[in-house]
Amino acid sequence: MSTEVLPQGAGYGNGFLLPTIGIGLFFSAFMVCLTAIQERYTGVSPRNSEEFTSASRSVKPGLIASGIVSAWTWAATLLQSSAVGYRYGISGPWWYAAGATVQVLLFAQLAAKLKLNAPYAHTWLEIVATRWGTVAHLVFMFFGLATNLIVSSMLVLGGSATVTGLTGMSTIAACFLIPLGVAIYVVVGGMRSTLLCDYTHTTVLFAIILTFVFTVYATSGHIGSISKMHYLLSQATEMMPVSGNAGGSYLTLRSENGLIFGVINLIGNFATVFQDQAYWQRAIASRPATTVKAYLIGGIAWFAIPFAFSTTLGLAAVAFGAVPAPSSPTQVPTASDFVPLLPPLSQAEISAGLPASLAAATLLGQSGAAALLVVLFLAVTSATSAELIAVSSVLTYDIYVRYINPQAIEQQILRMSHAGVAIFALVMALAGVIFYYIGVSMGWLYTFMGVILGSAVVPIALCITWSKASRAGCIGGAVLGFVAGIAAWLGVTAGLNAGVINVTTSGGNYEMLAGNLASIGVGGIVAVVASLIWPENYDFVATRAINLPAAHKKPADVAEDAEDEKKAPNSSASSVSNAATQSDNELDPVGLNKAFRFAAWSSVMMTLIFMILIPLPLFGASTIFTVSGFTVWVVVGILWTFCSAFAVVLYPLWESREALTMITKGMIKDVFAKGSGKFVSPADAKKDVSA
Repeated sequence: MSTEVLPQGAGYGNGFLLPTIGIGLFFSAFMVCLTAIQERYTGVSPRNSEEFTSASRSVKPGLIASGIVSAWTWAATLLQSSAVGYRYGISGPWWYAAGATVQVLLFAQLAAKLKLNAPYAHTWLEIVATRWGTVAHLVFMFFGLATNLIVSSMLVLGGSATVTGLTGMSTIAACFLIPLGVAIYVVVGGMRSTLLCDYTHTTVLFAIILTFVFTVYATSGHIGSISKMHYLLSQATEMMPVSGNAGGSYLTLRSENGLIFGVINLIGNFATVFQDQAYWQRAIASRPATTVKAYLIGGIAWFAIPFAFSTTLGLAAVAFGAVPAPSSPTQVPTASDFVPLLPPLSQAEISAGLPASLAAATLLGQSGAAALLVVLFLAVTSATSAELIAVSSVLTYDIYVRYINPQAIEQQILRMSHAGVAIFALVMALAGVIFYYIGVSMGWLYTFMGVILGSAVVPIALCITWSKASRAGCIGGAVLGFVAGIAAWLGVTAGLNAGVINVTTSGGNYEMLAGNLASIGVGGIVAVVASLIWPENYDFVATRAINLPAAHKKPADVAEDAEDEKKAPNSSASSVSNAATQSDNELDPVGLNKAFRFAAWSSVMMTLIFMILIPLPLFGASTIFTVSGFTVWVVVGILWTFCSAFAVVLYPLWESREALTMITKGMIKDVFAKGSGKFVSPADAKKDVSA
């Protein structure tokens, strides 16, 4: 069916000039101004590699949490979560949100260990190289870059599919133009300014999500209340019962396919968090004392985005199937001549993530479609900016500095960082086009990622956290798990589809489940068993010395660095800012171990709540929500969204009040006496006095 809601001119206006170029150039200009303001009134400048890639490791927890929410909000977060809501009912939003939240919560443990065992590393791959050498570095670099490529491809595919579906704009054009504006402002602003831009994106994202929530559940003429939504979903159950759901209902967590998706989602997202430099980048940029706090806040806050969004638009797309169109001869949804306001979608349309866009367009017409294009642009560009600077760091420090120019000076490193952003922007576009022509959708890629990436999850976690982790066992686990995942995926596909293997047959729930389980299971078992049989006794001394600033080194350390061929060179020591010096004082092993223990028990406890204590009793009881039960479900989601918005929108403003005050005072001084508001460092002030 035709899904175009906005004219094609809007695709090359809203979809092309506005989101991909117009808003992109706006944010680029915004970054230029923001960077200039930062440099003038706070003394912070991205003109050195350390500030560009890691914000001098001094960012406060609220802004890091906002950046985590932004980086984890992909096109799939909005589109795929609504698609599983359309397929499985209320279980879809829960399993999507819960299955992708626990990884961020558990990553808090790795973030704490990172600050303890490698506080000056630029990438997680530097730690692998230092501990296990070149072979391990190259093996795990494959998994890391593959993760970035798949995540980026999903961003481009999801964004381009929705823009094309709403406007008819060329998908190829969208694939190339989505990364364009993002690359510009990432090159200009670096890590700190990217986090500030992510904050802006997150603020608008929450505003639009809440607009959709209140339109659907309060003001819409088609739905307008929680009770009316419950009635329409009940009618939809009679018209299109959900296979595998209790009573075929959309109002139950007893969903076999929803549960299978939850397992696939859980495994695949472990890979995309633990192996994605974007999440390590935020841990690296964070102040040591508040890293764990930032990840716990970010994970809990992020849960509300897919849960509230898909409980709104995903279920609204189902409900509109029970709302009569103006041309319908009858108002009875179960009548044979009933014409729905939104006809049932094909599996291809669902997999492309169209339920959300069509629900938004049906709900608010062109305004809804335009709002979704904006929110999609914000989601895509926020995550894209995280991927661009993450891959730029890997290309710079793990390829250029390590293998090509180990003696690179500061300006060479910074130029390579900028070039890395541009290179990967082009790679993203090409990958999106290739997957589009192959016929791979965002939904297929989302469930497939764990098959090829899951095997390295446990080995990477062990490398950072466990002194006894075996080099051979972890490399072998990653490789054997990869092979086992592919073999199980193809084997089950052939077995269930009479030997036919193609994009369509390989994308089923059981086929993807087999590949995901085999990949992470074999990889984890081999790594752990081998480490128990042939344990190492690693003390992390070498990893703690990665990029150690010269001021921290002892003479013996300098000699040791020259002998250690695996350690990355100290290429950025001179560029650590004064803010980073304050962070150095927080690198207390006692405090960091305490933070790790807190991260461990709190993240495990919340994981049990999200994955077991809430959903499984409701699954086992085959509960079908009544109006009152569904009301509680929706209201809790709305309240959670407000709390999340407070945590990642208002809290960062409060914790940055001193810097905002400094900037405001400086600008006011400049108004009345030009040049008097410029930041002067204490060292420069002393020089002026002595002169």
